[in-house]
Amino acid sequence: MNDLTTPSAAGRERIKHTFDALKLNHQVALIPYLMAGFPKPEMTVALMHAAVQSGANVIELGVPFSDPMADGPVIQKAGEKALALGVDLAQVLQMVKEFRATDSTTPVVLMGYANPIEHYEGRLGEGAFVTDASACGVDGLLVVDYPPEECVSLSESLKAHGMDLIFLLAPTSTTERMATVARVASGYVYYVSLRGITGAAHLDTQAVDRMLPIIREHVSIPVGVGFGIRNEESARAVAKVADAVVIGTRLIEILQEGALDEAGERLKGFLNKIRLALDAPR
Repeated sequence: MNDLTTPSAAGRERIKHTFDALKLNHQVALIPYLMAGFPKPEMTVALMHAAVQSGANVIELGVPFSDPMADGPVIQKAGEKALALGVDLAQVLQMVKEFRATDSTTPVVLMGYANPIEHYEGRLGEGAFVTDASACGVDGLLVVDYPPEECVSLSESLKAHGMDLIFLLAPTSTTERMATVARVASGYVYYVSLRGITGAAHLDTQAVDRMLPIIREHVSIPVGVGFGIRNEESARAVAKVADAVVIGTRLIEILQEGALDEAGERLKGFLNKIRLALDAPR
């Protein structure tokens, strides 16, 4: 991607600054997940802005992939549709660049799998993805199938380019795994509150309450919680113990529940309710 111009990466730390500001205000971060290219590629940037206007603090932008092992059927089908419309990693980076043209403060985290990154670098050379992602204004990377034990050099490269490497933790994560993640992760960690894939309906908030103190014994950066959060009640329950609430599957459902030209308004209406629930006096 030779047409990119690189913003100042050194000291950018948009994710850290966002969480620091929220902590000062005793607020919890709202992190919506959007699939890049869904429901249509030309809508993605507008939906990102709509999320921010509705109180989102960080945007997780999914990179479409043909074999997403951790995604449930709703997100998987959204990715398949985006792929069918020709969306690849290069286009995702351009979407972030377009978003950055009018929003220089909201962190954007790319969430996906190793294959698109490796394919990108296979075409453009080793290190091309990190360089180009930074140039477009990406703030963090969450690669589901990158084990933390093998990510020390990637973490260092991302930090050198002003980006964070984010990892998943799960109910099955051992304390050894938590300690390993803590050594390479930055920005925040994403606690998957359910066993299984995205989109599961049951959220055991008591289990989340028990697990987060254990995670915090090993991880000093903020902890976001996702999977199974579908409404104000579940978001508020998680917000009592988490630093961030991540919502994905329910947003994808909302985007496809009615007319496409009203998708942005439906998204804003839902996220406004979640934001109000998170900010209500406890």
